[in-house]
Amino acid sequence: MQTVTREQALAGTLALVNPAHPLQARPAPEALVPAMPDAPGVLLARQAAVMLAALLDGIRAAGRIVPVSGWRSHAEQQALYADSVRDNGLEFTQKYVALPGCSEHETGLAIDVGEAREVIDFIRPAFPDTGVCAAFRRAAARYGFIERYPKGAQAVTGIGHEPWHFRYVGWPHAGLMAQRGVTLEEYIGALGAYTPEQPLHAEAGGRGFDIFRVPLGPEGARFDAPRDRVWQASADNCGGLVVTVWGTV
Repeated sequence: MQTVTREQALAGTLALVNPAHPLQARPAPEALVPAMPDAPGVLLARQAAVMLAALLDGIRAAGRIVPVSGWRSHAEQQALYADSVRDNGLEFTQKYVALPGCSEHETGLAIDVGEAREVIDFIRPAFPDTGVCAAFRRAAARYGFIERYPKGAQAVTGIGHEPWHFRYVGWPHAGLMAQRGVTLEEYIGALGAYTPEQPLHAEAGGRGFDIFRVPLGPEGARFDAPRDRVWQASADNCGGLVVTVWGTV
């Protein structure tokens, strides 16, 4: 029997954050690092920053893609929302700016990226589906990132199409979501049907995975997982713990 504390679970990368599921835990300051060496003011959770660097290196995007916005404190999100309402109106703000406490940017796992230009819009940076930006989008899942708010999904996500906003969920989940063409809302919802006794059997990158969900209580969660296989666990921010058991190549 394996045990995961609530604190360990909340440090995972699969939390669904939206108005229906407000943020439950915020990253400690020491867990945040610059998203890129030349952008010390844009912070990400360490694992997300490492994989972002690998992604940018993999597509040779140095100097052509820039980080625009990463982690934000709750106060910064409040100020951004209020400023957008004042400057752009409520309708625009509700479409493109998450409510304070319901923003992925407060997790340290979300990054807004933009094509390197002389002038960059902080709320809606240009990130076209051409050139190096398209290469970033195509490669993102291999490095654990998803385009969080895809075109045509506003009815599900509650946020308009944001081609610049990427969220780190980790592997294999990013790959599986890309395979299925689903949003994080849809993916987390589907995982609720799988148990330790009847897990989701999936394949990504030539490796098999067993994925299931168990309830996450105030003290954490306990579940059966093979001791001879690597596993990882993350809170889904919907009352559950998603357990991913890695298989062989």
